[in-house]
Order: sequence, then structure tokens, then C-alpha cells
Amino acid sequence: MKGSRVPALLVGLTAALTLASCGVPPSDVIQAGVPASGMSSSGATPPVPAAISLYFLRDGDPTPYVRKVHDPGDLGSVVRLLFDGPTPSEAVTAATKLPRLTDAPDVTVDDGRTLTIRLPDDVPALSHLAMRQLACTMAHVTLPGAVPATDATGAGTPSAPPSTAQRSVEDRSVQVLGGGWTMTQSAAACPDPHG
Repeated sequence: MKGSRVPALLVGLTAALTLASCGVPPSDVIQAGVPASGMSSSGATPPVPAAISLYFLRDGDPTPYVRKVHDPGDLGSVVRLLFDGPTPSEAVTAATKLPRLTDAPDVTVDDGRTLTIRLPDDVPALSHLAMRQLACTMAHVTLPGAVPATDATGAGTPSAPPSTAQRSVEDRSVQVLGGGWTMTQSAAACPDPHG
């Protein structure tokens, strides 16, 4: 405790000398007002994780595996999670055809229907199954600026998506750009992660 007072005293002395050299006369502590009160916070409340579906292969078919993420709107992080492959517990039933990435992908939303993913130049062209994994995962993410539906009470609890919302998900496609290659995959044949 004693060691922490010495630096504080030196800082205070330095400040007083600096002010005195500028022509500001030193003064004692001036008591004014009421001491601060209220609740103190040790930091911001951590965000509540949201559930997303990453599509890995189960018996050769894209199948949703639920993961918790802190920012589902960070599409680059979602793509990176998918390319990182199944966790050890998921790997019991899940496989992937996606290669590991050496650098972060760049993801943009072109027109609300097409997502463009630029991969590092050293990534070879993806297989058909790998493209389906990517298209299915990105078809079910919440795009930036999209507002989730709420229940009838308005409490913010997501309700079942209307059929038009499901149709718009099926209309999504993913365009992937690599070093000298481009591929596009529709999400029309993707299984619904909710059933």
C-alpha cells in the first residue's frame, strides 16, 4: 500500500509545481457539493450470446449445428467459425469440406440476397459440398440492419418467421471469390435449421 502512495504523491507534486510555474497560485482542497453516489459498475454488461446455425456435413448432407456467438451480425466471424470446422464434440457426427483459412475472409452484402465472400488468395476452389455448407450457413444469418420479428406481446421474443421471410432466405445466394476463381451457390435446397 505504501508503494502505491509514492507515485501518487509525486504526480501531485509535479502538477502543483507545473501550475505554480504557470502563474497559477496553489490552493487547498475545496469542498463543494455532495459526494458522488449511486450504483457503480465494474464494466459494461457483456452481450448475451445469440444462437446461430453452422452447416457441417452429416452423412454427406449439410446439417445445422447450433453455436453461441456474441455478435451474429459480424458475418466475417461467422464465416471464420464455419471454416474452423466442427468442435471436437460436433466432430462425432459432423464433417466439413471447407479448408482452414490462414487469413480472415471479407464478407459483403450486395443486394440483400447475395453475399460476397472474398477468401485469401491461397485457398483453392471449393467443392460443391463446401459451397453448400457456406450457402446454407449464410442463408440463415441475420443480415446487418435486419430487425427480427417479435411475438404478439412486443416483448422482443422472436416469433416463427412468416412464409415470405422463409422464401427470402431460400432466395439468398453466396458468391465466393478466391485467387483466380469465382463460384456462386444458391441456398434454395438448404434444410431449415428449425425443423
